[in-house]
Amino acid sequence: MDTTDPFKPNYPAPTAMRPLLGLTVLVIEDSRFACEAMRLLCLRSGARIRRADTLRAARRHLQVYRPSVVIIDVGLPDGSGTDLIRELCTTNHRPDVILGTSGDFSSEAPVLEAGADGYLGKPVVSLGVFQDTILSHLPIDRRPTGPRAVSDDVVSPDPIAYRDDMAHVADVLESGTDFRTLDYVAQFLGGVARSAQDQELEHATAALAAKRARGDAAVSEAATVAGLVQERLSEKIAI
Repeated sequence: MDTTDPFKPNYPAPTAMRPLLGLTVLVIEDSRFACEAMRLLCLRSGARIRRADTLRAARRHLQVYRPSVVIIDVGLPDGSGTDLIRELCTTNHRPDVILGTSGDFSSEAPVLEAGADGYLGKPVVSLGVFQDTILSHLPIDRRPTGPRAVSDDVVSPDPIAYRDDMAHVADVLESGTDFRTLDYVAQFLGGVARSAQDQELEHATAALAAKRARGDAAVSEAATVAGLVQERLSEKIAI
């Protein structure tokens, strides 16, 4: 049972149209574009949403609140989301559902090995996939009763959120281009560009990630990515 509000013990029952009614979803995600998609999905599903953009912020949040569902991005600025998944799986107040998410599909196995109930591959924009993934891992008494049509709707996050992500990457690159920074940028932008269907940036980011996977410096690839990010900021166009 969701205990975010100790003064309201009886939560509204889920319905076919709003199957996640009564749930609170904590999204631990550093991309504003991805988080905006999650917000729209929760809104359409009847769930409340809270957000943390780092592991530190998430742990601080979890000291106060007990969300029903936690969705954790694997690549965060201050560490791997799999570490938090392991922590939550051993706590006395384990959330009903723990999901990992990433734009790197090789992350699914580590997420499940860490103890997550399931995995959401980015882009997470399908209402039906989002709802079914959560519902399939909820206790039966938390699911809506009766028949429910599976929605094929998709959400479209505000392009301004994409530009916010570009500004974030620009700030990160200004602070330095050491190997750890480039690895984070490649991971972050890979999922964001794929979610926004920005193929040019996605391909450039993939080239950067491939170079870094081989242990190479990737100076030219980093410069290309930085230039594309600046283009999107100067044009003030999300996609």
